[in-house]
Amino acid sequence: MSGPARAFAFLVNPAAGGGAAPKVVVPLARALRESGAEVEVTYTTSAAETPALVAAAVERGAVLVSVGGDGMLSSVAGSVAQHGGVLAVVPAGRGNDFARMLAVPTETAAQARLLLAAEPRPIDLLRVTRPGPDGPSYVVAGSVYAGVDARAAEIVDRSHWLPSRLQYPVAAVRALATYRPVECTLDVDGARSTHTAATVVVANSRYYGKGMAIAPSASVDDGLLDVIVIEAASRLDLIRSLPKVYDGSHVDLAEVTVLTGRRVSLSGRHRGGAAVPVGADGEALGALPAGAGDPLTVELVPGAVRVLA
Repeated sequence: MSGPARAFAFLVNPAAGGGAAPKVVVPLARALRESGAEVEVTYTTSAAETPALVAAAVERGAVLVSVGGDGMLSSVAGSVAQHGGVLAVVPAGRGNDFARMLAVPTETAAQARLLLAAEPRPIDLLRVTRPGPDGPSYVVAGSVYAGVDARAAEIVDRSHWLPSRLQYPVAAVRALATYRPVECTLDVDGARSTHTAATVVVANSRYYGKGMAIAPSASVDDGLLDVIVIEAASRLDLIRSLPKVYDGSHVDLAEVTVLTGRRVSLSGRHRGGAAVPVGADGEALGALPAGAGDPLTVELVPGAVRVLA
């Protein structure tokens, strides 16, 4: 797979980034075709369509190109891994944190050069499973989180009226201003601990929340999950420490615990009994299981998918 002989199947979420995706695709597809590549573009907002589209593209030897945000990427990555295909990422969403982790360029010519010349390399993914004999599982690229950050993601989804650059910072402050501590049980590779936390993040990627370096030591190819526990503090202290998350220096705070492992389980409730929201790469995953006997599990899938980066 090199040079002009490459074929690409673009899967595009037209709603990503407030409608930014088509504006990204058109010039990039043109540049690739002018270089001799074969390019097929499919617009879809349905995750249910993804497996069949991926299977057909891999069958004809095309690189799957996810065009959208982190949620779009996660919906594509699992199918590409399952079918043994090659994945590429073109950022066009609101957060674009996994593309940031892979250092994918944002300028069209540089993106075209990457797609045409980069060699595939294996990266890790996450598999999230809800409890029960038939509990659903989800493939996630970047991170899974429970607590105040999942609440912030819910606020972002309702903040389209704000300029894109303000959506995540405003949502973070609003979520922190109303947060309630989470009484949770955490198990990392068999080592169990309990916490009264503001949030717990299980990360494959360094970034979430549009550039927050929540897990500054994370790597997508080290075979490890980074688990970040931010213990409960006053609302004011949490808001004051928020800027530290952007450069990763929050991990030096006494209230922050960093663990690593390959399998994590998590359960808990807000103090007072209310359910705790869970999110993954900008998508809501429902409520955190309350009981430690039936937790949410997150497992690393090492070298799960090959990606052009």
